[in-house]
Parts: sequence; C-alpha cells; structure tokens
Amino acid sequence: MKKRIFTFFSIILIAITCIIFLNMGEKEAGFREVKENVYRKIDTIEKPSVMLDVEVTGKNAILLDKDTGRILFSKNGEEKIYPASTTKIMTALIALENGNLNDYITVGNEVALKLEGESTAYLIEGQVLTLEELLSGLLLQSGNDAARTIAIHTAKMVGKNENFSNEEALSYFAGLMNKKAAEIGANDTHFVNPSGLHDPNHYTTALDMTLITKEAMKKEQFQQLVSRETYSDEKVTYHNTNRLLKQNDPFYFEGANGIKTGFTTEAGRCLISSVSRDGRNLLSFVFHSTGEGVYSDTIALFNAGLGLN
Repeated sequence: MKKRIFTFFSIILIAITCIIFLNMGEKEAGFREVKENVYRKIDTIEKPSVMLDVEVTGKNAILLDKDTGRILFSKNGEEKIYPASTTKIMTALIALENGNLNDYITVGNEVALKLEGESTAYLIEGQVLTLEELLSGLLLQSGNDAARTIAIHTAKMVGKNENFSNEEALSYFAGLMNKKAAEIGANDTHFVNPSGLHDPNHYTTALDMTLITKEAMKKEQFQQLVSRETYSDEKVTYHNTNRLLKQNDPFYFEGANGIKTGFTTEAGRCLISSVSRDGRNLLSFVFHSTGEGVYSDTIALFNAGLGLN
C-alpha cells in the first residue's frame, strides 16, 4: 500500500515538474521574441550607424542620410515632443494623396476659427484658391488658416460628406493623419489638429518625424513646394519661413532645399531641413531649440554629415 502511494505521488511530482519547465520554456521563448523585436527596432531604426561628434543645443535632434536611411546622429530621438507647425508636413501629405495641385478650393467660414497671434496665410472667406496656392500658404507661410481650409476640404471629399461641420471635418482629418502615421510606423505619434497648435494630446517623437518626412519627400510635388523661397502669382504671395533658403540671410546654407519650421511656447523652435550637396542628401530634425539655435544646430549637423567620407 505504501509503495502504491509513493508511486502515485512520484508521478504527480514528475507531472508538476514537467508543467513548470514547459511554462518556463514558453516564458523564455516569449521574452526572447520580445527582446529580439526590441533589438531589431534599434538596429534598423534608432541605433546610429555613425555617431557624429556634434554639439547640439536643441533638446531633440536627428541627422538622417536620406538615401541609405542611416541615422548619423541622434539625441533623445524617441522622447515625446510637441511638433508645432512641423505637423503641416503630414497635413500636406494627406492633401497630396487625395487631391491635385490644380484643384480649386473655396475658403469657408473656418477663417473665423483663427486665433489671435497665430501664423496666417491671410485667407478670406469666399476666396477661391488652388490646392497649390493653399499648400504654399501652409508650407511656406505656415498659415494655420490654410491648414484648416485644406483639412476641411479634404475631409469632406474623402469622407464623402459635404455636411460635415467644421469641427467634424477637422476631427475626421485628424483621423486620416493618425491612420497614415500608423501605416508608416510612426507609432508614438498622435495628431488632433492639422496645424500643430498646442494640445497635450498632439505629440510625436523626432524619430517618428523622420518617418513622416521621408514619406512626404517621396512626392516630387512636396519637394518642389518646400524648396521654394517664395511662391507668388496674381492672387497670393507667400515667403518661406525657413532661413536656410534665403540667400541674403546669415543662416543661408548652400544646397538646402526644404522643409518646415515650427514654433509654440511648449514646443520651442523646431526645424526639419533637407540638403543636397556633393552627392549627399541629408535630413536634419531639431526640436525644442531657440530662434537662432535651431539654425546653428542644423548647420552643425549638416556640416558634420557632409564631411563624412
């Protein structure tokens, strides 16, 4: 009898031991999979291929080789930031994916949403402009009013609902922005408006902005828009706020050809820039800097990147 009891408990003990080891194996496999995924992300996206020795005063910065996708410099690249008007890169991308530059758009009563002191393209209700003119007001002049008009027009068209209120259309457009961000892997980004006006729930990372900018720069129309120092026709004239493009400016940088400035009190001065020189194509991302620091940081990053062998 004692022998049977001993045998019974021995079998139970062996079974429990097997279950424990199986669970440990599953947990180890799960941990290994997560660990490998983390390192895969670091190796392909965040980990700099070349660590440049650059002094950058901005809180967050990245230098990217546009052609190879290599990150040449990174400072707090995955830290949460407020993008300010660099948001308008995504706004333009959504508009270009769903419209044509020669589309005519009527400015509506959304002009009444304009806030005192915000950047403006000086739109007037009832004005009829092409998408190219509005995008120039958006990307060069950095007009928040242009952002809203573009967003509302695009939302009504994509959503197939001309009866959207301004609030509904802007919310729908933010949904389009977030959907696009997710599609390209910008998973630490969330937009709530098309202009970049501060909102605690409107955020991104410098790393995510590299993905968004690279996607926008695939479009030749976008490249042409952001490279202009001035856009002017019989209806509008807009000047680029990016000082790197202005030949008489102390911060002019030869070969610079875009992209977008940004500023709010919470975001600080922001600048996403591109340069093509000596066979290299670089993208610079500087966030939460100062008025002059954002340019000196960008120039320092470009000089370091262009100096690589």
